[in-house]
Amino acid sequence: MEFNIKESDKTKLVLNVKGEDHTFCNIIVKRLQKNPDVRVASYRIDHPLERIPTILVETKQGTTPKQALLEAVKEVEKEAKEFDKKFSKI
Repeated sequence: MEFNIKESDKTKLVLNVKGEDHTFCNIIVKRLQKNPDVRVASYRIDHPLERIPTILVETKQGTTPKQALLEAVKEVEKEAKEFDKKFSKI
């Protein structure tokens, strides 16, 4: 996974995530959309052969997009660990 920040300020972050696909981006964006401090969370893949997703995060004042993104990643990681723990008991 490789990041390339295309745009960044106090309330907006646009970054490319080379090496990932719809699965990863969809999970992160869905988690970001649950955050009340996030105005917009979306992603796109401009060209199907290049497959480099671009994630957009816009937040309200008081929360930076980086904070929101890191929080979303931690929550997804926590859910994955809970799933693993419960599934391994089956």
